[in-house]
Amino acid sequence: MNNKSQLLKGSLEGCVLRIIDLKEEVYGYDIARILKENGFTDISEGTLYPLYTRLQKNGFISSTMKESTLGPARKYYRLTDKGREELKDFIDTWEYMSKNINDIIRGNIV
Repeated sequence: MNNKSQLLKGSLEGCVLRIIDLKEEVYGYDIARILKENGFTDISEGTLYPLYTRLQKNGFISSTMKESTLGPARKYYRLTDKGREELKDFIDTWEYMSKNINDIIRGNIV
């Protein structure tokens, strides 16, 4: 696995939480599509569905089944209050780390 893939996978959980937060309610296939359209081209649905299960088990997301006119019922995910807290922690950590890394890359060291 290359460095890009490792970084993307390391940030995947936070990105999934943010997509659910932005969409308010979204089904798994749509999350996968959004990720692929935004650079997560190496992430398979086989990686995502266990992640959804873990996020739900940890209380970060909840799900409901809804009928679909295009086929079988779909599972839609929503962020919980605990998930919002987790997302805030992810964003705070990401901003802290990315600022520090960017400073070093740009030569802004003390």
